[in-house]
Amino acid sequence: MRAHRSLVAVLVLLAACGGGVDGTPGAAGVRDPYFPKAGNGGYDVAHYDLDLAYEPRTRHLSGTATLTARATQDLSALNLDLEGLDVGRVTVDGAEARWNRAGQELTVRPRDEVERDRTFRLTVRYSGTPLTLTDPDGAEEGWLPTADGALALGEPVGSMAWFPGSHHPSDKATYAVSVTVPEGLRAVSNGEPAGQETRSGRTTWRWRAGEPMASYLATVAIGRYDIARTRTADGLPVLTAVDLEQREVSRGALAELPRVLDWAERRFGPYPFSTAGAIVERPEDSGYALETQTRPVFPGAPDTGLLVHELAHQWYGNSVTPRSWRDMWLNEGFATYAEWLWREDHGGDTAQQTFDALYAGEHFADAESDEALWSFPPADPPDAAHISDLPVYWRGAMVLHKVRQTVGDAAFFGLLRGWAATHRHGTADTADFTAYVERRAPDHDFTAIWSQWLHGDGKPPHP
Repeated sequence: MRAHRSLVAVLVLLAACGGGVDGTPGAAGVRDPYFPKAGNGGYDVAHYDLDLAYEPRTRHLSGTATLTARATQDLSALNLDLEGLDVGRVTVDGAEARWNRAGQELTVRPRDEVERDRTFRLTVRYSGTPLTLTDPDGAEEGWLPTADGALALGEPVGSMAWFPGSHHPSDKATYAVSVTVPEGLRAVSNGEPAGQETRSGRTTWRWRAGEPMASYLATVAIGRYDIARTRTADGLPVLTAVDLEQREVSRGALAELPRVLDWAERRFGPYPFSTAGAIVERPEDSGYALETQTRPVFPGAPDTGLLVHELAHQWYGNSVTPRSWRDMWLNEGFATYAEWLWREDHGGDTAQQTFDALYAGEHFADAESDEALWSFPPADPPDAAHISDLPVYWRGAMVLHKVRQTVGDAAFFGLLRGWAATHRHGTADTADFTAYVERRAPDHDFTAIWSQWLHGDGKPPHP
């Protein structure tokens, strides 16, 4: 009898929260080959408005996320990705909506079905202690508490730890982010600063990212920073936020930033965003750099090669974003090749010398890395734990060099700039790239490059 009453209570609770979903619900994922639950079907997000408040002492985050989206089908229900945190209220176009939770899925059932092609506003109020997630490869992402604040890093799905959304790179949107923190701390995010105000011992920092951004590229950095604002020679605003402990050691590295941007524009075409910059954290706060849009994050002062890599991502990865996580080499292969080009253009090894050393097994300091380079093709990582492994970066760059060898320098650099321009602020996959190259260079045969270097197993024949 006790078990019967418990079951009835559960059913009543589910009904109150909209647990049963009839009609035409949107999908709970976009069937990414490595993260099938990431993203959501049935709608496209156009804009996120995130109003956050964080108390570092208690690690408590409260937020209101307002999504402006367009229905791509009739929607009796839709899903959002949200890992952890407690949901307090959900509305669709101002009307209360029923909802329920299952793992990372927040299922929302509007009072009235949302018709296809209609633009709607979905608001979620939430709070709690945001989670630090562990990637399949063992790296930490999501919300990372620091000694004086926190750092939010999202690749590949960590952003769902601090705001609800459609967390897949295929669904890009613009952002407005406001973060309220105790007075004396600073909160930095993507895009351009949009004002700040202090009331009753707390400061609200506002940011606007006006160009489309994948959610994994969104960031919030809270702490004690030295914030500097400068401009490049052609007037691009540059904002850097440096942890106070890293100010002196980062000074030389960040002085290179305008020069790297100027070089990158000559190689890759016009810078795709309205602002640039960097966030430098303490090494213990993050174990890796990330190309967060307009303002990449570095774990301590970056060397020039790492600066080149993360800034190149602003073109390849951030503006031209992979349509699925299988296409990661379109991010990392391009950014790695940018490092080769920088060295080539500044008196170091040529890209050909780097390619030859890799092929000969003479580039890495250990034999294990030399062997790992050929462990799988860059366009086909075996699983989610390997999308950031050596073949994606280095063999991906080798694919680009093979294209360069085939078409010659003039055509190749035209391809680099054209690829960034053709898919500016959009998404693309590997098939888009191969078709683009073949269309731009119709007199050349790329069959062996695609079959052996991009998709083939093992070490290709000697070039």
